[in-house]
Amino acid sequence: MAICVVARRLHFNAAHRLHNPARSAEWNQTTFGPCNNPNYHGHNYELDVLVEGEIDPETGYVLDVGLLKGVVEASVLSVLDHKNLNLDVPWFRDRIPSAENIAVFCWEQIAPRLPAGRLTLIRLWETPRNYVEYHGA
Repeated sequence: MAICVVARRLHFNAAHRLHNPARSAEWNQTTFGPCNNPNYHGHNYELDVLVEGEIDPETGYVLDVGLLKGVVEASVLSVLDHKNLNLDVPWFRDRIPSAENIAVFCWEQIAPRLPAGRLTLIRLWETPRNYVEYHGA
């Protein structure tokens, strides 16, 4: 059976503050710089979701990208889009909402909800020049 990777890019906006409450204000400012702004700051994130699997001979699909879009919208975008990650998203109450941790959050929400295929990569673009990739634990 042929194996393919299906990818979907989605977009969301969110605000956050990078801050470790266990460390001093000076340490946080030195470590996170402007991302430690007490009034938060925001990003226009691009989220790439890649799913690998066998091509279904009945549909020709690994996974219908419309279904993939629906899973991501319901499990990730509805939680993160236009939110303050530090204040509005319980998953980040005890985690710094870095791009790395946001990618892990996305994986944990999407992977168990896929109707077909296997999640192989989350790529989160924080800016047009900065992204992180997560391949699962």
